[in-house]
This record gives sequence, structure tokens and C-alpha cells, in this order.
Amino acid sequence: MKKLFIVMAVLLIAAAGFIFWLFTRAADGVPILVYHRVSDTDTNPTTLKVADFDAQMKFLVDNGYKVIMPDDLLDTWESGKPLPDKPIVLTFDDGHEDIYKNVFPILQKYNMRATIFIVTDHIGMKDYLTWDLVRALQAGGFMDFESHTMSYKTLTTLKGDKLWNEIYGSKQAIEWAIKKPVKFIAYPEGKYTVDAEDTSKECGFRAGFIEDYGLAMNDSDNYVLTRIPVVGSNSHTLLRFQLRLKGSPIFAPIHRFKVDIAVDNPEVADLIFIP
Repeated sequence: MKKLFIVMAVLLIAAAGFIFWLFTRAADGVPILVYHRVSDTDTNPTTLKVADFDAQMKFLVDNGYKVIMPDDLLDTWESGKPLPDKPIVLTFDDGHEDIYKNVFPILQKYNMRATIFIVTDHIGMKDYLTWDLVRALQAGGFMDFESHTMSYKTLTTLKGDKLWNEIYGSKQAIEWAIKKPVKFIAYPEGKYTVDAEDTSKECGFRAGFIEDYGLAMNDSDNYVLTRIPVVGSNSHTLLRFQLRLKGSPIFAPIHRFKVDIAVDNPEVADLIFIP
């Protein structure tokens, strides 16, 4: 019994030390949140209820988080100047109509800005923003519109001209429609290849974004900046949000492990819970 107690104590100390190391390593990391839909009527697994989104933004304000834009983040990293205390970046993928109906009023309410990654071929389709709304929201100052590719094809399946057209075509479309430089791209489903990175650089993008639960670090590859997904079939409660935000240094490696084993052992991967 004594030996068992010693073994358990050693394991607990080792686990505590490992967790401490994870948080220490991520101390300078910046959380970049990614949302998809904010709606009380849609039941898509990526959708968040309006009241929950409002509560999350209020939590950020009440707890001293400072919302910055991707340009601010990269400018600060490149200049070596310190970031504000508790910086955070807000992003939204796809460009659904609820960006205007539900997200915009809450950003206004809390005086926050967000980056919206849009699929250009989807603009004007049912449940999506129109170009007139994109232009109006861009001019309003609370949102900046960037690329989520042209037609949301998985970039890992594309090469050569097809890859170039998917990435550069979206950049051209947005720049033509709203008359401003497009600097950032979010890869569909967070999937990318070295070719996709290189093409994004050649097209003139400043950075690329994925979803990986981790924090963005100064020494990160700017074309693979990680974002923390806030999703969950309308049930991303405030507690769940806080856990994912503050526990990112722990949940990021757990998520990567889950993804790795899901290839050969999906049943085991399903047992691994991430808030």
C-alpha cells in the first residue's frame, strides 16, 4: 500500500509539473477565437445561441480582455513591442447572414471588432450576406472582411492552377467588391498543405488561420496560426467557453492526440472529451 501511495504521489507531481510547464510555455500566447453561426433558430453543430454569444462578449469585457485585430497582432510581433494585457482576437468563418442580424449588434454593444472570413462564391446565396451588407459592415468599422477561399473546396485536394484560383480568386473578388486590401485567409475546415501555405504567400496574404485549440505564439508559422473553436450545437455555455479559453494550453495537445488516433482508432478518439 505504501509503494502504491508513493507511485501515485510521483505521478501526481509529474502531472502537475507537466501542466505547469504547458501553461508557462503558453504564457505569451494570444487566444484567437473562431465562431461560425450565432442564431436562435439554426441547429447546425457550429451554431451558438445569441444570448450565449452576448454572455461571452460580456465576460471578455468584464475580465479585462482587449480585442485586437490580426494586423495589430502581427505588427506587434514584428516590432517587438509588448501587446496589451490580455489580448484576444475574434474571428468568424463563412459569412452567414446572422453576422449582420445577431453578431453586429453585440459587437456594437461592447465596442468590439472582429474579422469575418467569407466564402466569396456564397455571398448573395440564401442565409448568407450580400455584397451590399459586406460593404456596409466593412465601412462601419466593427468588422473586417477577409478570405475563406472562393468556393470552400478542401485545399488538400487541389494543386497547381486549381489551388491558385481557389485562393487568389477569393482575394480578387473581395478586393474588387469592397475596395480594400485582403491580407488574411482562413483555410476551409482548417485543412492545408505546404502548397496551400506557399500559394497564400505568393498571392500576397500576410497570414493564414486554422483551428487547433491552441494559442497563437510569436514564434508560430504566420500561415498556420491556431484558433480556438467556439461551437457546439447551440450549447456552448459560459462555463464551457471559459474552460476552452483558459484551458487552451491543456486542450490543444489533447485535441492533437485525439486527431492522431482517430485515423486508426475512431472509437477510442470519441471517448476523449474536450469541453
